[in-house]
Order: sequence, then C-alpha cells, then structure tokens
Amino acid sequence: MERKDKLAKLEAMDCGKPLDEAAWDMDDVAGCFEYYADLAEALDQKQYAPIMLPMDTFKSCVLKEPIGVVGLITPWNYPLLMATWKIAPALAAGCTAVLKPSELASVTCLELADICKEVGLPPGVLNIVTGLGPEAGAPLSSHPMLDKVAFTGSAATGRSVMMGAAQNTKPVTMELGGKSPIIVFDDVDANKAVEWVMFGCFWTNGQICSATSRLLVQESIASKFLDELVAWTKTIKISNPLEDGCRLGPVVSEGQYKKIMNFISRAKEQGATVLCGGSRPDHLEKGYYIAPTIFGNVDPSMEIWKEEVFGPVLAVTTFKTEEEAIDLANDSTYGLAGAVMSKDEERCKRVSEALEAGIVWINCAQPTFCQAPWGGRKRSGFGRELGEWGLENYLHIKQVTTYTSEDQWNWYPSPSKL
Repeated sequence: MERKDKLAKLEAMDCGKPLDEAAWDMDDVAGCFEYYADLAEALDQKQYAPIMLPMDTFKSCVLKEPIGVVGLITPWNYPLLMATWKIAPALAAGCTAVLKPSELASVTCLELADICKEVGLPPGVLNIVTGLGPEAGAPLSSHPMLDKVAFTGSAATGRSVMMGAAQNTKPVTMELGGKSPIIVFDDVDANKAVEWVMFGCFWTNGQICSATSRLLVQESIASKFLDELVAWTKTIKISNPLEDGCRLGPVVSEGQYKKIMNFISRAKEQGATVLCGGSRPDHLEKGYYIAPTIFGNVDPSMEIWKEEVFGPVLAVTTFKTEEEAIDLANDSTYGLAGAVMSKDEERCKRVSEALEAGIVWINCAQPTFCQAPWGGRKRSGFGRELGEWGLENYLHIKQVTTYTSEDQWNWYPSPSKL
C-alpha cells in the first residue's frame, strides 16, 4: 500500500488500463495478501482434523502439507493481481514458487520482487523469471523439479502447458478464456442494467477472460434497451490511461489491436450490424485504441458470437422465453461466467442454476472478491482460485490412521497356535 500510487501508474503504463482501474487493482492485491495471511495463520489449527470412522478400534485424521515447488504462469491484463491470486495462496500453503509473468507486462511483478526483498522474504521462496513463452513458460511447465503448475491465459497456450506438465504427471490448475453471456429480461431497471452490461464487457479495455461479451436481450425491450446502451456507450471517455476520468485506454499491443480489428472486420462481412464503434476513435490518431463496439443482428452461428475477442466488443442477440435464453447462453464451448438481469428473484435463481458456468452474477457483472471461488467449466479450464479453494490448490491432503486397540488384529493365525 505504501507503493500503491507508483504501482498503479506503472501498471497503467505497462498494459494500458485506465489509472483508476489500476489503483483499484492495487487495493485488491493488498487485500488478497491480507486474506491469505489470515488463512495461513489459521492453517495450523486445522491440522489433524479428525475423521469419523465406523470402527472404534481406529482413529483417523487429516494433515495438509505444502505441495512443493510450484510454477505460476500469468497474463498481461491484470499483471500484478493475477500473479497475486497465485503467489499469495502458494506462499500461505508453505510452497516455494517460480512466477513467469507475461512478456507484454512484467514491470509490476518485478516491483513485487523488490518488495519481497524489502520485507525480508527469504531468497529462493519466490522467484520471478521474465521471458517469452517458448523460452521461459514452456520449460517451466515441463520442468521435472516442479510439483505443480497454475496457469491463466488462452485456451491454446493452456493446452501446451498441460502437455508439458503431463510429461511428469504433475497437477495443473487452468483458468482459460471465456465468452460469457449476460441475459437481460424485460422487467429490469434499464439504466442500471445498461451500465452493468457496459461494465461487464468494456472494463479493463474489454481484455478480460470473464467479459460478458454476449448480450441476450428479451425481444419486447430490445430496441429501446439497445438505444439506451448505445447512448451510454458513446459517453465513455477514451484517452491516455493516465488522464483523469479515463474509462477506456489502448489495448495492450499492436498484435492484439490487429487481432481485434480483424474480428470486427469479419463480423461486418458476416452480416452483423455495427451499432456503435467498430473503428479507431476519431480523436486519437496514435496508439492502439479501439472505440467500444456493439454489434446487433448477430446470429449465434457467427464467429463474433462464438469466439473470444478479448477486446471492447459486444455481440447482441434477442430471445423470447427464459428457456430460449438459457439454451443460447449455454450453447458455447466456454463456461467461465454468466450474468442474469431481472427483478424476479425466482427467475434469477432458476437461470443461475441452469447456466453452465463456474461464476454467475445476478443484477451485476464482474464483481470479484478474493474470498469467493473463481474458475470455469468446459474450455474455460478447471480448478478454482481464490477463497479457501485457492489455498487447497497448493496443499497435499494426507490421511493418518492409527490402530488404537491393544488386541491382536488376528487376521492371520499365530504360529504358536498351529
């Protein structure tokens, strides 16, 4: 927290996110370390937890032990926060760790190394190795002296990490991509719902794995709702991320810019209608800026509906019934998150249970707390980070069972009685 302002500015400069977002991230980084410090202190109290057995001649208990040396591979959209989601529980569990941050945004992770030196973390407990994926990440995932790999990133890279880890049959945790739905029913408060739809897709410059980038709007309100959404979206301040009030900065790199613009171009070719955005903002001639983009008339067969763009691009379709909305939402190879917007609590409960996702938001999108589990299904990965579940990732569970009777077991006959 002493370095919050410096870290936030470095983060904004390094990956392009608005400074206000980066400052919020630093609060979350500090909160995550505090949270896992508390769990670490409580861990000893949970050792030797008894297990109820059906035989009174035995007693059994459970020990939790650090899994060992862990490899942590993290992305560029939340450079320090995503690293902390892994580092904090790994250290709390008693593991040592090797962190490989993204080559596109490593600066704040290197600052963390300096902080670790300042606070006296023993050398070798946390090791930070920068470099390109093939040169640093791949050797890390396949290294025989690592006991576990935790990865956050694209599905394609995740598969490579899994194959590397499989060489030594080491466990992996995978938090991969997403194409999450947000379902808006006709009974919503329009302004509240519109803002959450925007936040769910355009937060972090649209570069977020859990982005609710598939909007499903009930037919009866679709026209008016989309008019409101477009009007609100046009008010977003797009600027240098260090400017006051910036709410959308540049995407992270030239490569990412070209990738997103190619998605936009193909969506137009396939017949989707640009409701707003779709190009570089008129007032910004330099930098990798993309105006927040909304596509209407999107058919669920289109690429823009099915594939993760990882940029400020929202695809919209409509539905008539709750059942249709659920079917459209679940018709995806991804399953990280989903959101439902309605004043009907029972409907929200039904939909949240029906969505094939690891995270569901009701009347909001993207709130994330280090106390709650985070992870997905299908191509979005497996395993859970954050909360107590995040700590369990880095612990071995050992059963210890004791025979307590003074009697002979008497399964085999004694030689003295033959």
